[in-house]
Amino acid sequence: MRRWCPSPLLSMGLFALWLMLNRSVGPGHVLLGLTLAVVVPLLIRPLRVPAGPIRRPLVLAALVLRVGGDVLRSGLDVALGVMRMRRRPPGGRFVTVPLEIRDAHALAALAVITTVVPGTVWSELAPDRSALLLHVFDLDDEAAFIDHFKRRYEAPLKEIFE
Repeated sequence: MRRWCPSPLLSMGLFALWLMLNRSVGPGHVLLGLTLAVVVPLLIRPLRVPAGPIRRPLVLAALVLRVGGDVLRSGLDVALGVMRMRRRPPGGRFVTVPLEIRDAHALAALAVITTVVPGTVWSELAPDRSALLLHVFDLDDEAAFIDHFKRRYEAPLKEIFE
């Protein structure tokens, strides 16, 4: 089964997406959807990275909730910063955050978190993965931001993946 369908969830998702996009369950669309659902996962199999080890699923659940709250809070902060831009322009700056995590899965998760949270942009990762360059929309205290970032995001990811 795994030989012809290496990723069943991806295949089901592709099939369902094909039918939804075409708004039809006619035989031609079903056949094309099934073909895509089988062929695409086979073609991308060499590109897929093996799943990472998740050692602490409860910490992962807490991190997801934390990031969700941070997205809402940061979204409001950025919106307020944009609205009061004439009175007090935001102090956007680049910040170099030293990293302790080296696992590729943890770094990928950190990249997603940084991208999702409004007000931060992942700019560059050092070649040796020892530091991360971020742009922060409005920054008052660089040391406090680095400490906050490492405690809220890096520490749980280290606990989950390493």
